[in-house]
Amino acid sequence: MPQNNITNFKNIEYLKYGNERQKLAYSEIIHLYIFENLKKFNPILTGTIPIGIDLPESDLDIICECKNHSKFSELLITLFSNQKGFKILSTVQDGIESTIATFKTVHFLFEVFGQNIKTDKQNAYRHMLIENRILQEKGVEFKQEIIKLKSSGIKTEPAFAKLLGLSGNPYVELLKL
Repeated sequence: MPQNNITNFKNIEYLKYGNERQKLAYSEIIHLYIFENLKKFNPILTGTIPIGIDLPESDLDIICECKNHSKFSELLITLFSNQKGFKILSTVQDGIESTIATFKTVHFLFEVFGQNIKTDKQNAYRHMLIENRILQEKGVEFKQEIIKLKSSGIKTEPAFAKLLGLSGNPYVELLKL
């Protein structure tokens, strides 16, 4: 990954220069034409793999901006229903209609997530940027502690909150940083 501490997470090219798992993620995303096929939904890869705190079972989370959930669902079914374990559902998360498709490839579980919110305003992206900034500021030992907590079963945002001494809802508190 480029070491200028400012990664453009909106363009997955950075993955080509990352660790082995990031390179593998890039290869699978390109092989499946995911970003090309979802281009009009402004997809962004979020989660732990882009910032290098993933576990072997971590998935590839791709967030999208969708205004019409039924058309978005139809496209996801067309594109990915032939993938292993494909599932799709529409739900409400934090009062916002959301469409979520999951499927497996040889190396990864993918989750494609759509809301009628610009992708760079969605919480998954905002959390990732904040977490990346904190990792840059706190250094390698902090990063290793986060991975250790995650390995013990603690989710990412609660792990950050624990190490940072944040109280309250970790998903909300992180957004304040």
